[in-house]
Amino acid sequence: MDTSVTSFVLLFALMLIVGVFTTKFSARLGLPSLVLFLFVGMILNEFIYFENVKLTQLIGVMALIIILFEGGSQTKWNNMRPVLAPAGVLATAGVLITSVITGYAAYYILDLTMLEGMLFGAIVGSTDAAAVFAVMGSKNINKRLTATLEAESGSNDPMAVFLTVVFIEMIQVPDSTIWSAVGSFFVQMGFGLILGLLLGRLSVLLINKIALDVSGMYPLLALGSAVLTFGVTDYLGGSGFLAVYVMGVLVGNSDLMHKFSIVRFNEGFAWMMQIIMFIFLGMLVFPSDLIKVGWQGILLSIILMFVARPIATVICMVFFKHNAKEQIFLSWTGLKGAVPIVLATYPIIADVENAYVIFNAVFFVVLISALVQGSTLSALASKLGLTEEGNDFDPSSFEMIPLGNTNSEIIKLPIGKMAPVVHSTLIDITLPSDTLVVGIVREEELITPSGATSIEAGDTLFVLSEKEQRPQVREVFLGKKEKKEMPKKKKWWKIFGGKND
Repeated sequence: MDTSVTSFVLLFALMLIVGVFTTKFSARLGLPSLVLFLFVGMILNEFIYFENVKLTQLIGVMALIIILFEGGSQTKWNNMRPVLAPAGVLATAGVLITSVITGYAAYYILDLTMLEGMLFGAIVGSTDAAAVFAVMGSKNINKRLTATLEAESGSNDPMAVFLTVVFIEMIQVPDSTIWSAVGSFFVQMGFGLILGLLLGRLSVLLINKIALDVSGMYPLLALGSAVLTFGVTDYLGGSGFLAVYVMGVLVGNSDLMHKFSIVRFNEGFAWMMQIIMFIFLGMLVFPSDLIKVGWQGILLSIILMFVARPIATVICMVFFKHNAKEQIFLSWTGLKGAVPIVLATYPIIADVENAYVIFNAVFFVVLISALVQGSTLSALASKLGLTEEGNDFDPSSFEMIPLGNTNSEIIKLPIGKMAPVVHSTLIDITLPSDTLVVGIVREEELITPSGATSIEAGDTLFVLSEKEQRPQVREVFLGKKEKKEMPKKKKWWKIFGGKND
Protein backbone atom coordinates (compact mmCIF):
# COMPACT_ATOMS: atom_id res chain seq x y z
CA MET A 1 0.00 0.00 0.00
CA ASP A 2 1.11 3.56 -0.72
CA THR A 3 3.04 5.02 2.23
CA SER A 4 1.08 8.28 2.07
CA VAL A 5 -2.22 6.39 2.35
CA THR A 6 -0.94 4.41 5.33
CA SER A 7 0.28 7.61 6.98
CA PHE A 8 -3.12 9.23 6.52
CA VAL A 9 -4.91 6.20 8.01
CA LEU A 10 -2.57 6.21 11.00
CA LEU A 11 -3.03 9.97 11.44
CA PHE A 12 -6.82 9.61 11.30
CA ALA A 13 -6.75 6.82 13.91
CA LEU A 14 -4.45 8.88 16.12
CA MET A 15 -6.76 11.90 15.87
CA LEU A 16 -9.82 9.88 16.94
CA ILE A 17 -8.13 8.03 19.81
CA VAL A 18 -6.42 11.14 21.17
CA GLY A 19 -9.68 13.08 20.76
CA VAL A 20 -11.66 10.50 22.76
CA PHE A 21 -9.13 10.46 25.61
CA THR A 22 -9.02 14.25 25.50
CA THR A 23 -12.74 14.46 26.33
CA LYS A 24 -12.11 12.49 29.53
CA PHE A 25 -9.22 14.74 30.61
CA SER A 26 -11.16 17.89 29.72
CA ALA A 27 -13.89 16.98 32.24
CA ARG A 28 -11.30 16.46 34.98
CA LEU A 29 -9.50 19.70 34.17
CA GLY A 30 -12.77 21.64 33.94
CA LEU A 31 -11.99 22.78 30.39
CA PRO A 32 -14.20 22.53 27.27
CA SER A 33 -12.95 19.64 25.14
CA LEU A 34 -12.74 21.87 22.06
CA VAL A 35 -9.78 23.71 23.64
CA LEU A 36 -7.81 20.50 24.01
CA PHE A 37 -8.76 19.40 20.48
CA LEU A 38 -7.35 22.68 19.15
CA PHE A 39 -4.15 22.18 21.17
CA VAL A 40 -3.81 18.64 19.78
CA GLY A 41 -4.06 20.09 16.26
CA MET A 42 -1.45 22.74 17.04
CA ILE A 43 0.92 20.07 18.43
CA LEU A 44 0.44 17.89 15.34
CA ASN A 45 1.25 20.91 13.18
CA GLU A 46 4.75 20.91 14.68
CA PHE A 47 5.32 17.49 13.07
CA ILE A 48 3.03 17.60 10.01
CA TYR A 49 3.03 20.64 7.76
CA PHE A 50 -0.57 21.41 6.82
CA GLU A 51 -2.00 24.51 5.12
CA ASN A 52 -4.95 23.28 3.05
CA VAL A 53 -7.49 25.97 3.95
CA LYS A 54 -10.14 24.82 1.46
CA LEU A 55 -10.09 21.24 2.77
CA THR A 56 -10.35 22.51 6.35
CA GLN A 57 -13.28 24.74 5.40
CA LEU A 58 -15.06 21.80 3.77
CA ILE A 59 -14.49 19.60 6.83
CA GLY A 60 -15.70 22.44 9.05
CA VAL A 61 -18.91 22.95 7.07
CA MET A 62 -19.71 19.21 7.01
CA ALA A 63 -19.01 18.94 10.74
CA LEU A 64 -21.26 21.93 11.52
CA ILE A 65 -24.10 20.36 9.50
CA ILE A 66 -23.90 17.19 11.58
CA ILE A 67 -23.45 19.06 14.89
CA LEU A 68 -26.41 21.36 14.19
CA PHE A 69 -28.59 18.40 13.21
CA GLU A 70 -27.63 16.48 16.34
CA GLY A 71 -28.09 19.55 18.54
CA GLY A 72 -31.48 20.30 17.01
CA SER A 73 -32.67 16.71 17.39
CA GLN A 74 -31.76 16.82 21.11
CA THR A 75 -33.64 20.10 21.65
CA LYS A 76 -36.95 19.73 23.48
CA TRP A 77 -39.52 21.83 21.61
CA ASN A 78 -41.66 22.37 24.73
CA ASN A 79 -38.63 23.97 26.43
CA MET A 80 -37.63 25.93 23.35
CA ARG A 81 -41.03 27.32 22.34
CA PRO A 82 -41.35 29.94 25.13
CA VAL A 83 -37.86 31.36 24.41
CA LEU A 84 -38.08 31.71 20.62
CA ALA A 85 -38.51 35.49 20.77
CA PRO A 86 -35.50 36.34 22.99
CA ALA A 87 -33.35 33.73 21.24
CA GLY A 88 -34.34 35.14 17.84
CA VAL A 89 -33.46 38.69 18.86
CA LEU A 90 -30.09 37.57 20.25
CA ALA A 91 -29.42 35.58 17.07
CA THR A 92 -29.98 38.61 14.83
CA ALA A 93 -29.76 42.00 16.55
CA GLY A 94 -27.43 40.58 19.21
CA VAL A 95 -24.95 39.33 16.61
CA LEU A 96 -25.09 42.64 14.74
CA ILE A 97 -24.47 44.76 17.88
CA THR A 98 -21.65 42.47 19.06
CA SER A 99 -20.06 42.53 15.60
CA VAL A 100 -20.14 46.32 15.29
CA ILE A 101 -18.64 47.00 18.74
CA THR A 102 -15.93 44.34 18.28
CA GLY A 103 -15.30 45.53 14.73
CA TYR A 104 -14.59 49.09 15.88
CA ALA A 105 -12.21 47.73 18.52
CA ALA A 106 -10.40 45.56 15.93
CA TYR A 107 -10.06 48.59 13.62
CA TYR A 108 -7.93 50.38 16.22
CA ILE A 109 -6.23 47.44 17.96
CA LEU A 110 -5.20 45.40 14.89
CA ASP A 111 -4.52 48.45 12.71
CA LEU A 112 -6.98 47.28 10.03
CA THR A 113 -9.14 49.26 7.66
CA MET A 114 -12.66 49.95 8.91
CA LEU A 115 -14.16 47.29 6.62
CA GLU A 116 -11.55 44.73 7.69
CA GLY A 117 -12.29 45.56 11.33
CA MET A 118 -16.00 45.03 10.72
CA LEU A 119 -15.17 41.76 8.97
CA PHE A 120 -13.33 40.61 12.10
CA GLY A 121 -16.32 41.62 14.23
CA ALA A 122 -18.71 39.70 11.97
CA ILE A 123 -16.58 36.56 12.20
CA VAL A 124 -16.51 36.51 16.02
CA GLY A 125 -19.99 37.98 16.55
CA SER A 126 -21.98 34.76 16.78
CA THR A 127 -22.31 32.25 19.60
CA ASP A 128 -21.00 28.89 18.43
CA ALA A 129 -23.45 25.98 18.38
CA ALA A 130 -20.82 23.25 18.74
CA ALA A 131 -19.33 24.93 21.82
CA VAL A 132 -22.72 25.63 23.43
CA PHE A 133 -24.14 22.13 22.81
CA ALA A 134 -20.94 20.55 24.16
CA VAL A 135 -20.67 22.74 27.27
CA MET A 136 -24.33 23.29 28.17
CA GLY A 137 -25.22 19.64 27.70
CA SER A 138 -23.08 18.66 30.68
CA LYS A 139 -24.31 21.37 33.08
CA ASN A 140 -27.44 21.38 35.26
CA ILE A 141 -28.37 24.94 34.37
CA ASN A 142 -31.86 26.47 34.33
CA LYS A 143 -33.77 24.92 31.42
CA ARG A 144 -35.12 28.24 30.16
CA LEU A 145 -31.63 29.73 29.91
CA THR A 146 -30.23 26.54 28.39
CA ALA A 147 -33.01 26.50 25.79
CA THR A 148 -32.45 30.19 25.00
CA LEU A 149 -28.73 29.70 24.46
CA GLU A 150 -29.15 26.54 22.39
CA ALA A 151 -31.82 28.18 20.21
CA GLU A 152 -29.66 31.29 19.78
CA SER A 153 -26.48 29.38 18.92
CA GLY A 154 -28.34 27.07 16.55
CA SER A 155 -29.93 29.94 14.62
CA ASN A 156 -27.37 32.77 14.68
CA ASP A 157 -24.95 31.30 12.14
CA PRO A 158 -26.91 32.77 9.19
CA MET A 159 -26.38 36.29 10.54
CA ALA A 160 -22.64 35.73 11.04
CA VAL A 161 -22.23 34.14 7.59
CA PHE A 162 -24.27 36.93 5.99
CA LEU A 163 -22.21 39.71 7.60
CA THR A 164 -18.92 37.95 6.79
CA VAL A 165 -19.79 37.51 3.12
CA VAL A 166 -21.12 41.07 2.83
CA PHE A 167 -18.00 42.68 4.33
CA ILE A 168 -15.73 40.57 2.10
CA GLU A 169 -17.76 41.72 -0.90
CA MET A 170 -17.55 45.34 0.23
CA ILE A 171 -13.77 45.04 0.58
CA GLN A 172 -13.43 43.55 -2.89
CA VAL A 173 -16.09 45.75 -4.54
CA PRO A 174 -15.85 49.21 -2.91
CA ASP A 175 -19.05 50.47 -4.59
CA SER A 176 -21.23 47.88 -2.83
CA THR A 177 -23.04 48.68 0.44
CA ILE A 178 -24.41 46.61 3.27
CA TRP A 179 -27.93 47.92 2.64
CA SER A 180 -28.02 46.38 -0.82
CA ALA A 181 -27.64 42.97 0.81
CA VAL A 182 -30.26 43.37 3.58
CA GLY A 183 -32.99 41.95 1.36
CA SER A 184 -30.96 38.83 0.63
CA PHE A 185 -30.55 38.22 4.37
CA PHE A 186 -34.33 37.99 4.89
CA VAL A 187 -34.57 35.75 1.82
CA GLN A 188 -31.90 33.45 3.25
CA MET A 189 -33.59 33.31 6.66
CA GLY A 190 -37.05 32.77 5.15
CA PHE A 191 -35.88 30.04 2.79
CA GLY A 192 -33.91 28.40 5.60
CA LEU A 193 -36.95 28.28 7.89
CA ILE A 194 -39.44 27.13 5.24
CA LEU A 195 -37.19 24.48 3.68
CA GLY A 196 -36.09 23.26 7.11
CA LEU A 197 -39.73 22.66 8.07
CA LEU A 198 -40.66 21.15 4.71
CA LEU A 199 -37.68 18.81 4.35
CA GLY A 200 -37.88 17.93 8.06
CA ARG A 201 -41.48 16.82 7.67
CA LEU A 202 -40.62 14.86 4.52
CA SER A 203 -37.71 13.20 6.36
CA VAL A 204 -40.00 12.08 9.19
CA LEU A 205 -42.50 10.63 6.71
CA LEU A 206 -39.73 8.85 4.81
CA ILE A 207 -38.16 7.33 7.92
CA ASN A 208 -41.54 6.16 9.25
CA LYS A 209 -42.90 4.79 5.97
CA ILE A 210 -39.90 3.17 4.30
CA ALA A 211 -39.17 -0.45 5.21
CA LEU A 212 -35.43 -1.03 5.13
CA ASP A 213 -33.98 -4.52 5.47
CA VAL A 214 -31.19 -3.37 7.77
CA SER A 215 -32.22 -1.33 10.82
CA GLY A 216 -28.76 0.25 11.01
CA MET A 217 -29.57 2.11 7.79
CA TYR A 218 -32.14 4.38 9.46
CA PRO A 219 -29.53 6.59 11.19
CA LEU A 220 -27.74 6.94 7.83
CA LEU A 221 -31.04 7.89 6.20
CA ALA A 222 -31.65 10.58 8.83
CA LEU A 223 -28.11 11.91 8.48
CA GLY A 224 -28.36 11.89 4.69
CA SER A 225 -31.61 13.85 4.94
CA ALA A 226 -29.86 16.48 7.07
CA VAL A 227 -26.99 16.88 4.58
CA LEU A 228 -29.51 17.01 1.72
CA THR A 229 -31.45 19.72 3.58
CA PHE A 230 -28.33 21.86 3.80
CA GLY A 231 -27.38 21.26 0.16
CA VAL A 232 -30.82 21.97 -1.31
CA THR A 233 -31.37 25.06 0.86
CA ASP A 234 -27.95 26.50 0.14
CA TYR A 235 -28.32 25.82 -3.60
CA LEU A 236 -31.66 27.68 -3.65
CA GLY A 237 -30.14 30.70 -1.88
CA GLY A 238 -31.37 30.01 1.65
CA SER A 239 -29.48 29.55 4.90
CA GLY A 240 -28.45 25.90 4.95
CA PHE A 241 -27.30 26.04 8.59
CA LEU A 242 -30.66 27.38 9.79
CA ALA A 243 -32.52 24.80 7.69
CA VAL A 244 -30.51 21.92 9.18
CA TYR A 245 -31.13 23.10 12.75
CA VAL A 246 -34.87 23.56 12.15
CA MET A 247 -35.03 20.18 10.43
CA GLY A 248 -33.23 18.60 13.41
CA VAL A 249 -35.66 20.15 15.91
CA LEU A 250 -38.61 18.84 13.91
CA VAL A 251 -37.17 15.34 13.53
CA GLY A 252 -36.16 15.14 17.20
CA ASN A 253 -39.62 16.12 18.41
CA SER A 254 -41.58 13.85 16.09
CA ASP A 255 -42.93 10.36 16.71
CA LEU A 256 -40.10 8.62 14.87
CA MET A 257 -39.38 4.96 14.23
CA HIS A 258 -35.88 3.79 15.23
CA LYS A 259 -35.46 7.03 17.16
CA PHE A 260 -33.11 5.51 19.73
CA SER A 261 -30.61 4.22 17.19
CA ILE A 262 -30.83 7.49 15.24
CA VAL A 263 -30.17 9.61 18.36
CA ARG A 264 -27.27 7.45 19.55
CA PHE A 265 -25.65 7.30 16.10
CA ASN A 266 -25.95 11.06 15.66
CA GLU A 267 -24.41 11.70 19.07
CA GLY A 268 -21.36 9.56 18.37
CA PHE A 269 -20.94 10.81 14.82
CA ALA A 270 -21.26 14.45 15.90
CA TRP A 271 -18.51 13.92 18.48
CA MET A 272 -16.29 12.31 15.84
CA MET A 273 -16.79 15.23 13.45
CA GLN A 274 -16.20 17.71 16.26
CA ILE A 275 -12.89 16.03 17.10
CA ILE A 276 -11.76 15.98 13.47
CA MET A 277 -12.90 19.55 12.81
CA PHE A 278 -11.16 21.14 15.79
CA ILE A 279 -7.95 19.19 15.23
CA PHE A 280 -7.83 20.24 11.58
CA LEU A 281 -8.54 23.84 12.56
CA GLY A 282 -5.75 23.64 15.12
CA MET A 283 -3.37 22.30 12.47
CA LEU A 284 -3.84 25.49 10.43
CA VAL A 285 -2.29 27.59 13.19
CA PHE A 286 1.37 28.09 14.05
CA PRO A 287 2.02 29.04 17.71
CA SER A 288 4.60 31.60 16.59
CA ASP A 289 1.89 33.41 14.58
CA LEU A 290 -0.41 33.49 17.62
CA ILE A 291 2.29 35.11 19.74
CA LYS A 292 2.49 37.97 17.24
CA VAL A 293 -1.14 38.92 17.98
CA GLY A 294 -0.96 37.97 21.67
CA TRP A 295 -1.70 41.23 23.43
CA GLN A 296 -4.12 42.33 20.70
CA GLY A 297 -6.00 39.02 21.00
CA ILE A 298 -6.22 39.30 24.79
CA LEU A 299 -7.50 42.89 24.56
CA LEU A 300 -10.08 42.00 21.90
CA SER A 301 -11.21 39.01 23.99
CA ILE A 302 -11.72 41.25 27.01
CA ILE A 303 -13.73 43.75 24.94
CA LEU A 304 -15.81 40.95 23.43
CA MET A 305 -16.54 39.23 26.75
CA PHE A 306 -16.95 42.24 29.04
CA VAL A 307 -18.22 44.98 26.70
CA ALA A 308 -19.65 43.87 23.34
CA ARG A 309 -21.64 40.79 24.37
CA PRO A 310 -23.02 42.33 27.62
CA ILE A 311 -24.15 45.50 25.81
CA ALA A 312 -25.81 43.42 23.08
CA THR A 313 -27.52 41.20 25.68
CA VAL A 314 -28.87 44.12 27.74
CA ILE A 315 -30.24 45.86 24.63
CA CYS A 316 -31.81 42.69 23.24
CA MET A 317 -33.36 41.60 26.56
CA VAL A 318 -34.93 44.96 27.40
CA PHE A 319 -38.39 43.79 26.28
CA PHE A 320 -38.18 40.31 27.81
CA LYS A 321 -38.66 39.05 31.36
CA HIS A 322 -35.07 38.24 32.25
CA ASN A 323 -33.80 39.47 35.59
CA ALA A 324 -30.32 40.89 36.17
CA LYS A 325 -28.81 37.52 37.15
CA GLU A 326 -30.13 35.84 34.00
CA GLN A 327 -28.83 38.69 31.83
CA ILE A 328 -25.40 38.40 33.43
CA PHE A 329 -25.35 34.68 32.65
CA LEU A 330 -26.56 35.19 29.07
CA SER A 331 -23.85 37.83 28.63
CA TRP A 332 -21.16 35.44 29.80
CA THR A 333 -22.23 32.53 27.60
CA GLY A 334 -21.32 34.05 24.25
CA LEU A 335 -19.03 31.08 23.65
CA LYS A 336 -16.84 31.07 20.55
CA GLY A 337 -15.81 27.89 18.80
CA ALA A 338 -15.62 26.33 15.36
CA VAL A 339 -17.87 28.76 13.47
CA PRO A 340 -15.61 31.82 13.90
CA ILE A 341 -12.52 29.82 12.87
CA VAL A 342 -14.31 28.34 9.85
CA LEU A 343 -15.57 31.81 8.89
CA ALA A 344 -12.02 33.13 9.32
CA THR A 345 -10.98 30.91 6.38
CA TYR A 346 -13.33 32.86 4.07
CA PRO A 347 -11.08 35.97 3.88
CA ILE A 348 -8.04 33.72 3.20
CA ILE A 349 -9.77 32.01 0.29
CA ALA A 350 -11.04 35.41 -0.94
CA ASP A 351 -7.43 36.72 -0.75
CA VAL A 352 -8.27 39.66 1.54
CA GLU A 353 -5.11 41.66 2.30
CA ASN A 354 -4.92 41.12 6.08
CA ALA A 355 -6.63 37.71 6.02
CA TYR A 356 -3.98 35.88 8.05
CA VAL A 357 -3.86 38.63 10.69
CA ILE A 358 -7.64 38.28 11.04
CA PHE A 359 -7.43 34.46 11.13
CA ASN A 360 -4.77 34.37 13.86
CA ALA A 361 -6.57 37.00 15.94
CA VAL A 362 -9.86 35.08 15.61
CA PHE A 363 -8.16 31.87 16.67
CA PHE A 364 -6.69 33.61 19.72
CA VAL A 365 -10.08 35.06 20.69
CA VAL A 366 -11.72 31.63 20.38
CA LEU A 367 -9.08 30.07 22.64
CA ILE A 368 -9.49 32.76 25.28
CA SER A 369 -13.30 32.56 25.12
CA ALA A 370 -13.34 28.78 25.44
CA LEU A 371 -10.74 28.74 28.22
CA VAL A 372 -12.21 31.54 30.32
CA GLN A 373 -15.95 31.41 29.65
CA GLY A 374 -16.30 27.69 29.03
CA SER A 375 -14.49 26.70 32.22
CA THR A 376 -16.41 29.13 34.46
CA LEU A 377 -19.99 28.60 33.26
CA SER A 378 -20.92 26.05 35.92
CA ALA A 379 -19.40 28.08 38.76
CA LEU A 380 -21.12 31.27 37.58
CA ALA A 381 -24.49 29.53 37.28
CA SER A 382 -24.13 28.18 40.84
CA LYS A 383 -23.08 31.57 42.14
CA LEU A 384 -26.11 33.22 40.53
CA GLY A 385 -28.46 30.48 41.75
CA LEU A 386 -29.38 29.36 38.22
CA THR A 387 -28.69 25.64 38.59
CA GLU A 388 -31.22 22.84 38.90
CA GLU A 389 -31.14 19.33 40.27
CA GLY A 390 -29.23 17.00 37.99
CA ASN A 391 -30.91 14.30 35.99
CA ASP A 392 -28.60 11.32 36.17
CA PHE A 393 -30.83 9.03 34.15
CA ASP A 394 -31.34 9.74 30.48
CA PRO A 395 -34.35 7.83 29.12
CA SER A 396 -32.94 8.01 25.60
CA SER A 397 -29.95 5.98 26.77
CA PHE A 398 -32.23 3.03 27.64
CA GLU A 399 -30.47 0.11 25.96
CA MET A 400 -32.59 -1.50 23.28
CA ILE A 401 -32.37 -5.16 22.37
CA PRO A 402 -31.27 -5.64 18.74
CA LEU A 403 -34.45 -6.20 16.74
CA GLY A 404 -32.62 -6.84 13.48
CA ASN A 405 -34.90 -7.33 10.49
CA THR A 406 -37.96 -8.21 12.55
CA ASN A 407 -41.25 -6.38 12.21
CA SER A 408 -41.05 -5.20 15.82
CA GLU A 409 -40.02 -1.93 17.41
CA ILE A 410 -39.77 -0.38 20.86
CA ILE A 411 -41.95 2.70 21.32
CA LYS A 412 -41.24 5.39 23.90
CA LEU A 413 -44.47 6.73 25.44
CA PRO A 414 -44.51 9.63 27.93
CA ILE A 415 -47.60 9.34 30.14
CA GLY A 416 -49.37 12.62 30.87
CA LYS A 417 -51.88 13.43 33.61
CA MET A 418 -54.86 12.91 31.27
CA ALA A 419 -53.69 9.56 29.86
CA PRO A 420 -56.41 6.87 30.23
CA VAL A 421 -54.01 4.36 31.84
CA VAL A 422 -52.98 6.53 34.80
CA HIS A 423 -53.41 4.60 38.11
CA SER A 424 -54.13 1.39 36.15
CA THR A 425 -52.09 -1.77 36.64
CA LEU A 426 -50.59 -3.44 33.58
CA ILE A 427 -52.67 -6.57 34.08
CA ASP A 428 -55.87 -4.50 33.79
CA ILE A 429 -54.85 -2.91 30.45
CA THR A 430 -55.98 -4.66 27.28
CA LEU A 431 -53.03 -4.57 24.91
CA PRO A 432 -52.87 -5.50 21.22
CA SER A 433 -51.49 -8.97 20.54
CA ASP A 434 -47.72 -9.47 20.81
CA THR A 435 -47.34 -6.21 22.76
CA LEU A 436 -45.25 -6.00 25.93
CA VAL A 437 -44.21 -3.20 28.30
CA VAL A 438 -40.48 -3.85 28.72
CA GLY A 439 -39.48 -0.90 30.90
CA ILE A 440 -40.81 2.06 32.88
CA VAL A 441 -38.78 5.14 33.81
CA ARG A 442 -40.14 6.89 36.91
CA GLU A 443 -38.39 9.78 38.68
CA GLU A 444 -35.06 9.00 37.04
CA GLU A 445 -35.21 5.31 37.98
CA LEU A 446 -35.76 2.30 35.71
CA ILE A 447 -38.53 -0.03 36.90
CA THR A 448 -38.86 -3.61 35.69
CA PRO A 449 -42.62 -3.95 35.07
CA SER A 450 -44.87 -6.77 36.24
CA GLY A 451 -48.61 -7.32 35.98
CA ALA A 452 -49.14 -5.59 39.33
CA THR A 453 -47.16 -2.48 38.35
CA SER A 454 -49.32 0.66 38.41
CA ILE A 455 -48.78 3.37 35.80
CA GLU A 456 -48.44 6.90 37.14
CA ALA A 457 -48.52 10.32 35.49
CA GLY A 458 -45.01 11.34 34.49
CA ASP A 459 -43.89 7.79 33.71
CA THR A 460 -42.10 7.02 30.48
CA LEU A 461 -43.02 3.62 29.06
CA PHE A 462 -40.99 1.52 26.63
CA VAL A 463 -43.32 -0.80 24.74
CA LEU A 464 -42.32 -3.65 22.41
CA SER A 465 -44.85 -4.10 19.62
CA GLU A 466 -45.37 -4.80 15.95
CA LYS A 467 -44.72 -1.76 13.76
CA GLU A 468 -48.22 -1.86 12.26
CA GLN A 469 -49.76 -1.71 15.74
CA ARG A 470 -48.12 1.61 16.65
CA PRO A 471 -51.41 3.61 16.32
CA GLN A 472 -53.35 1.10 18.47
CA VAL A 473 -50.62 1.03 21.12
CA ARG A 474 -50.54 4.82 21.31
CA GLU A 475 -54.34 4.91 21.56
CA VAL A 476 -54.35 2.43 24.46
CA PHE A 477 -51.79 4.32 26.53
CA LEU A 478 -52.31 7.92 25.42
CA GLY A 479 -55.97 7.91 24.37
CA LYS A 480 -57.65 9.08 21.18
CA LYS A 481 -56.90 12.49 19.81
CA GLU A 482 -60.02 14.61 19.89
CA LYS A 483 -61.05 15.90 16.47
CA LYS A 484 -62.68 19.27 16.32
CA GLU A 485 -65.28 19.70 13.58
CA MET A 486 -64.32 23.28 12.66
CA PRO A 487 -61.05 24.32 14.22
CA LYS A 488 -60.83 28.09 14.36
CA LYS A 489 -57.09 28.29 14.50
CA LYS A 490 -54.31 25.74 14.23
CA LYS A 491 -51.32 26.85 16.21
CA TRP A 492 -48.23 27.07 14.07
CA TRP A 493 -45.93 25.21 16.47
CA LYS A 494 -47.88 21.97 16.02
CA ILE A 495 -45.69 21.25 13.04
CA PHE A 496 -42.90 20.48 15.53
CA GLY A 497 -45.02 17.98 17.38
CA GLY A 498 -45.93 20.43 20.14
CA LYS A 499 -49.32 20.36 21.80
CA ASN A 500 -52.06 22.86 21.22
CA ASP A 501 -52.83 24.54 24.50
